[in-house]
Amino acid sequence: MSIAARPQGLSDVAAGRLDRKTLDANFGDLHPPLTDHEASVESDRCYFCYEAPCQQACPTSIDIPLFIRQIAASNRTGAAKTIFDANILGGMCARVCPTETLCEEACVREAAEGKPVQIGLLQRYATDAVIETGRSPYTRAAPTGKRVAVVGAGPAGLACAHALAVAGVDVTIFEARGKPGGLNEYGIAAYKTVDDFAAKEAAFVLSVGGIETQYGVALGEHVKLDELRRDYDAVFLAMGLGATNKLGLPGESELENVADAVDYIAALRQAEDKTALPIGRRVVVIGGGMTAIDIAVQSKKLGAQNVTIVYRRSEDHMKASRFERELAQTNGVVIRTWARPVAIEGHAGALSGVLFEDTHEHGGALASPGSVFRIEADMLFTAIGQRGAPEVLEGAGLELNGGRIVVDGERRTSVPGVWAGGDCVLGGEDLTVSAVEDGKEAARSIVAALGVSVA
Repeated sequence: MSIAARPQGLSDVAAGRLDRKTLDANFGDLHPPLTDHEASVESDRCYFCYEAPCQQACPTSIDIPLFIRQIAASNRTGAAKTIFDANILGGMCARVCPTETLCEEACVREAAEGKPVQIGLLQRYATDAVIETGRSPYTRAAPTGKRVAVVGAGPAGLACAHALAVAGVDVTIFEARGKPGGLNEYGIAAYKTVDDFAAKEAAFVLSVGGIETQYGVALGEHVKLDELRRDYDAVFLAMGLGATNKLGLPGESELENVADAVDYIAALRQAEDKTALPIGRRVVVIGGGMTAIDIAVQSKKLGAQNVTIVYRRSEDHMKASRFERELAQTNGVVIRTWARPVAIEGHAGALSGVLFEDTHEHGGALASPGSVFRIEADMLFTAIGQRGAPEVLEGAGLELNGGRIVVDGERRTSVPGVWAGGDCVLGGEDLTVSAVEDGKEAARSIVAALGVSVA
């Protein structure tokens, strides 16, 4: 699975379709931050509801009416602390959470007027000011002498490590990649989190102290779970999903310019010069979730002329929210539904087109009438979900289901002394905010199991 620029006539894939100035504009902030005046005006729209439905809709239960009231009272730092008390990654969640289907959908003004309070932008307004300082507003408790290993420096791992560190527990994070942040750093569309924000937020979280990070250390390859259980008082597994689903079609691995969307997004996020990234003139994306939307929109922003998302069911079945689907369409992306790929075509070793068959539902199952159509393509991105990598846990004795770790309500696994959270667990919701909640709940359970008192 490689991406390569090739001479026109064989495959029209090229770098530098747009100049640097245009790319900088295309990848600018999707939602520019509120000014002081805008934040003041927006905060005045909140009714400060009792038993606020917005707070109930938040997976981390942020006290939304309180932090908005603090903004209205010009207490920006206090508002940020209210948010961080519930969600230490509140800055990123303000950028990437589907607020339109969570807190803002539950807002009373949404029901009454169709225009909710802009909770996400207000949350960003509060948290950005504190994160920019690079200093944690928290003070660690006295050292407890307890040590916990956290596998993975993504949202769940960072949230767990932070809560443990505040409680006086010494934490070591083992991260397979070279930077912290997980999908916040490597997997989110570049226009949603600009100015290296994921790295800034991770540094802010780690600044509380008591957290050692070891990069380039992968579970199953460089360290074993049994070793961590032996050397630490507890272990929290938050390594995300180690693999992506494949189409299983001939040519998927052999043809040039058939790529995994997750890998390409990671390369784009880490690219210092976006003009160096090759992109096709005619791009096809297979999938219906956030990754499919992110790669399709970014393909357009890199200069692709025609970008088509193809999904096997109706648009309402897509995991991507309505806002995200509309974002794609307003960026010129075509969304074609009720079709699935049946063959990948190539010429001279490179992709030339994709064959699809029409689908429909019959008795609740996906069926096909047999009609087939072709979409010409220079580049194909697959975005059909990620899966667990149980091989890294081989011999660990953990109960797995579908390659994911089974946990209870406190995020305890079937192995004593081992907790887990985030995308790697069964029922993981593929949301930053849900991963943060997993990390929080696991930390509470761990400190209780270790007999650590928390103020």
